Amino acid sequence: MRAHLTGVALLCAMPLAAQRPLPVVPFRPGMVVTQSAAIRPGSYLAPAGDSAVIVVRGTGIELDLSGVELAGARDRREPGVFGGTAIRIEGGADVTLRGGRIRGYKVAVLARGTKNLRLLDLDLSHNWRPRLYSGIERESLVDWLSFHKNDADEWLRHGAAIYLAGVEGGEVRGITVRQGMNALLMTRTSGVRVWNNDFSFNSGLGIGLYRSSGNLIAHNRADWNVRGYSHGFYNRGQDSAALLMYEQSSNNVVAFNSMTHSGDGLFLWAGQHTMDTGQGGANDNLFYANDFSFAPTNGMEATFSRNAFVGNRVEGAWHGLWGGYSWESVVLGNTFVRNVEGIAIEHGQDIRIVGNTFDGDATAIHLWWNRVEPSDWGYPKHRDTRSRDYTIEGNTIRKVRTALRVKDTQKVLAAGNAIDAETLAIATGDTTGWTLTTGASRAAPMEIPARFRVAPLEGGNAVAGRAELAGGRETIIIDEWGPYDWRSPRLWPVGRSDEMPLRLRVLGPEGAWRLTAREGIGSLSRARGRTGDTIVVTPASGREQDFRLELEYRGRATTSRFGERTAAGAPVRFEWRRYRAPATWHVRFVPLDSAGGAPMSSDSVRDALASRTDAAALDTTRLDLMWYRPPRQDIPAARVLTEATARLRVAAGHYRIRTIADDAIRVWVDDRLVIDDWTPGESRVREVAIPIAANASLRVEHLQLDGWYELRVDIEPVTAR
Repeated sequence: MRAHLTGVALLCAMPLAAQRPLPVVPFRPGMVVTQSAAIRPGSYLAPAGDSAVIVVRGTGIELDLSGVELAGARDRREPGVFGGTAIRIEGGADVTLRGGRIRGYKVAVLARGTKNLRLLDLDLSHNWRPRLYSGIERESLVDWLSFHKNDADEWLRHGAAIYLAGVEGGEVRGITVRQGMNALLMTRTSGVRVWNNDFSFNSGLGIGLYRSSGNLIAHNRADWNVRGYSHGFYNRGQDSAALLMYEQSSNNVVAFNSMTHSGDGLFLWAGQHTMDTGQGGANDNLFYANDFSFAPTNGMEATFSRNAFVGNRVEGAWHGLWGGYSWESVVLGNTFVRNVEGIAIEHGQDIRIVGNTFDGDATAIHLWWNRVEPSDWGYPKHRDTRSRDYTIEGNTIRKVRTALRVKDTQKVLAAGNAIDAETLAIATGDTTGWTLTTGASRAAPMEIPARFRVAPLEGGNAVAGRAELAGGRETIIIDEWGPYDWRSPRLWPVGRSDEMPLRLRVLGPEGAWRLTAREGIGSLSRARGRTGDTIVVTPASGREQDFRLELEYRGRATTSRFGERTAAGAPVRFEWRRYRAPATWHVRFVPLDSAGGAPMSSDSVRDALASRTDAAALDTTRLDLMWYRPPRQDIPAARVLTEATARLRVAAGHYRIRTIADDAIRVWVDDRLVIDDWTPGESRVREVAIPIAANASLRVEHLQLDGWYELRVDIEPVTAR
């Protein structure tokens, strides 16, 4: 493996931008900056049009935004509609942007083709993020992300506080990005030092790299970058991550970061080129002394590539390190605590697992080979993918159920490992070339070779192992706008949200609360108290699906999830509301022919529903169905029409109907077609707000071709949002 510090010394030696008096200029939307300047301090409402609000062009330019706030939207509470770019830096060299706050945009800062770019001391929180539709008890497929392609800037559809394309050299330092979707995205960017930033509590990525190599990422907080998690119900992560490295991103150094409580702490994937050809990879990256704990999925995931993992900590994740198809990788001196599996590697080759500590994991090390590999992968057609040639040496394994689980693997040397008496040493199957030396009471200390050592940066923040909040995955709470950051009061269920009576926790900063309003509630266990309390709510008879509780908090200063700030001692109102339109749905599943096209016109669908015998039927009070394999054998897995009908027991008024469907859906209200989305495709959201008469009839048609099935219909009063 190559040495990992090439270029790092140069990065660390780069001088900071010199401080000098700058001419102060007034802010004008659409202004083009070609000379160094400071924008006159003030708060400016500046929606972005087709161009950026500020464009920077040229060489040797410093733009100072200290005391400036740029707001792309007046309404903070709908971040899913934010649009446009605040600042665009076009080419040039030796460009510095410092100070200021930018919120309410799809992209806050976008730089293309700039050499030696410095972004310093900016607050880029509360920019674009989409509404999430996964609930407490059940997730939605529509929230899953995909970052597999970005050669044509496809990642821009996901928004970013900072988007760097083709940037060479420079630094990103002192930046705060919270309560957005993606903090920093880098594509074809090299030689940039990313350090001392706070990229936390976002619903997508803290940092994302695509074809970006030779960068240093150090001393950053990138915690709680997560979606797709509900404590005690599901833990998918939905491809969110603190750090994502894709498509031939190589020779990067990642050191001394806190990257906890995220979908994956690290998500590294070689890229489609490697998958198709077997060549290349996201190789020779060094991950040193980071904390990747409390990931719903994997603390570190690094696949189809060669990398080094040295001195990191992973606690409380599904896998500490998932290294499928990794090769010539080094796993040295890491600490794995209370994970389901400390290290899990399928089809790995020539890997050294040396000097690590495993404490309380269910399985310390799991190695195996799958005899059947996906037929559409080019990788196994071009490479040897046997599981083989492991060195497992000098590891300390204690209070672990199984130390080594190895199957269909050739040539494993395990020597000098300290395995306590409470641990089953090995579990093997169809394994050849196995050598095991046991009996070591203590593993010999392992000195980290110089090529794998990184010195902390002078002035670097000591954040690894010091997460902002104490606690594990139970501190991950995700609502419709992403991860909760505990900086404002809120109510959240203990367990299920549909249990009656309902237990609600009062969360947030330390302070007191009191009851201010209640609707549809028969009784409360208490009317005042302090943060940390649990309130038992019993709805009034007949109001189990429609009630509201409002509290008032007084205590420390707060910042809402939309960036609204309240001084210490000032009142803050917060509530829990439950509404589910009362209806009983009758659902029919009607099979289609195994061959032939799908019925596309409304008449052809009705003909199919009328002429074919139901395969299955069910009744439900909520139309919310999702599966990959049907829950009942009589429900077809593919090529099926679903018809759902109901009488809506609500008063006349304006309501919003929202559908989530894979593959296609139509909705009628009193025989009026209100949603027509009959083009087959992956799960997507459609909404319409319309007047609905009392006791209206509803009919839903849904088409399932193959793959995942999702059918969900929500109805709510317009005032509920």
